[in-house]
Formats: sequence, structure tokens, C-alpha cells
Amino acid sequence: MSAGGYRDYWKVLGLERGADGDAVKKAFRKLARQHHPDVNPGDKAAEARFKEISEAYEVLSDPDKRRRYEQFGQYWNQAGVGSGGPGAGFDVDFGRYGNFDDFINDLLGRFGAGGTPGTPGGFPGGFGGGFGAPPPAANLDAEASIKISLGEAFRGCERTLQVNQERVQVRIPGGVKPGSRLRLKGKGNLQPSSGRRGDLYLTINLDSHPLWKLDGDVLRAELPLSPAEAVLGGEVKVPTPDGEAVVTVPAGISSGRSLRLRGKGWPLKAGRGDLLLTVQLQLPNQPSDAERQLYQQLRDLPSDNPRDSLFQNARL
Repeated sequence: MSAGGYRDYWKVLGLERGADGDAVKKAFRKLARQHHPDVNPGDKAAEARFKEISEAYEVLSDPDKRRRYEQFGQYWNQAGVGSGGPGAGFDVDFGRYGNFDDFINDLLGRFGAGGTPGTPGGFPGGFGGGFGAPPPAANLDAEASIKISLGEAFRGCERTLQVNQERVQVRIPGGVKPGSRLRLKGKGNLQPSSGRRGDLYLTINLDSHPLWKLDGDVLRAELPLSPAEAVLGGEVKVPTPDGEAVVTVPAGISSGRSLRLRGKGWPLKAGRGDLLLTVQLQLPNQPSDAERQLYQQLRDLPSDNPRDSLFQNARL
């Protein structure tokens, strides 16, 4: 630094005059890492050097300041900058930042936006005022959840969400499952200093359904059968998400057994999953006189006692 307070910012950053913005940013990153106070605790010389290269970066990365610097040389600071510009006391509270990368990213975002002090994208208050409020968290991603019906999840649907005072149209593909996460790029939190925007991660939850239940890749439902259908078997009509289907019930099927309909279940990447129908015996609550007589005849017919195995295994 000369006696008149002039700094050759090109030499400070180790660059040739006229280097482009990318070269300025690259040189600043390298030198900032080398001289950052966290890397050189208690080293006043390193801290002073760090402030010097930060001041050089502020000027050379800002198109207006760089133009005045290149035009007026050592008198650039008098050419419209005023006493609050670089060199008026660069005071950084490093304790405000969680780590070095948080500081560098915030500094690059503020200086590199080409703004002016006190405006969005610029450096609030100039160097003389310090950094002011702590920067926002480095992670700008946001989380949200939405609940849709099982039918909407099966077919796919569109929803309009209110995200950060912005209406966002979301397309939910068919076949999503509970806990699925959709990524909405650029719809997360905003960092005002740099204009960076994170992503929004949307978690899908499903309402319960009176018939269908999703179990992993398998869609399940209960299939009520009358005692006669269970004993005799035969073809019965059953519902599926696409409409009716016909299944063959084996004679003598017991309650709790399942019938599998392949390719009639939940939409998957490789096609459709399976549909499992679990048999539940449906006994008449109020049998007619004719039904009662038939049941009495069945009861009186000689047959195996269904409780024989209980008596055989009851003794301890």
C-alpha cells in the first residue's frame, strides 16, 4: 500500500491487469482460504492480509467500482465512492459464520451480484458497517407434505400449492406410495444476499380407503363369501380398481386364504402389481325360515366334528 492509501488490487490478488471476473473470483477463493483467520488463529498479519484481498475482490468484482478504479487509478475512491467505500475500515465478525465455506459463499454471493451497498445483492452498508445480521442458513431446501386420496395416487393428479407466497402447480404421477418425496427445483427458501433458491421436497401421504389397502407393492382387499360359495367353490365376480373381474374360488376354501389377481393391482415402474383378495366368510345375520331349515338339515347330517382336534390336544 502506498503512502497515499492506494492499493494495486491486481497485485493484491496476484493477477495481470484486465483479468476477467472468473479469474478474479478464482484468485480470491484461493487467497481467502490461505489467509482466513480460522486457518491462522491469532495471526494479525494474516487477518490484515485477508481483509486486503477481500477489499480487492469487492472492487474488482463490481463492474462500476472496477471501471472507476481502472479509469482514475489511485484517485478512484474520490470519483463518486465517498468515505464509506472500501478502505473505510473492513471489520468482519467471523464468529457469525459456522464455517469458512459459509463465509466465502456469502461473500461471493454479495460481491459477485454486481449490486451497490444497501441494495439487494450488494453489501449492506459497505465494508465500514461490518456484515450486520448473520447470513441465512446455507441449506436453502425446504420440506412440506400433502395428503391425497388413494384414487388420486393411483391415477395421478395435479395440485396447486402456496409456497413462499407463490402459487405452484404440482403434477403428482400415478403410482406414488405413502412417504414418496417429490423434488420441486427452485421452489425452496430464498437467500436474499445472493438470489440463490433452494429446492422444495414434498412428502406424499395417502388417505385411507374403505376397500383397498396398499401393502408395499401389493393392493389388498377382503372378499366376503357365503358358506355355500366357500364349500362348493365356483366363479364369482369381484371388484378391481379398473372395474369387475371374475375369479375361480376353489371348493372348500377357508377364511383367511387369499386369491391373487396378477397385474390388477398398483401401478409400478415395470407395469402393474398384483391384487390380493383375502376370503372372509359372511354368515347371514337374520336367516330366512327356508335358510334356517337347510342349516338344521346340514347340522343333523353325519360329518366330522370340527372340534375333534381340540379335544385331542387339550390335555396338558
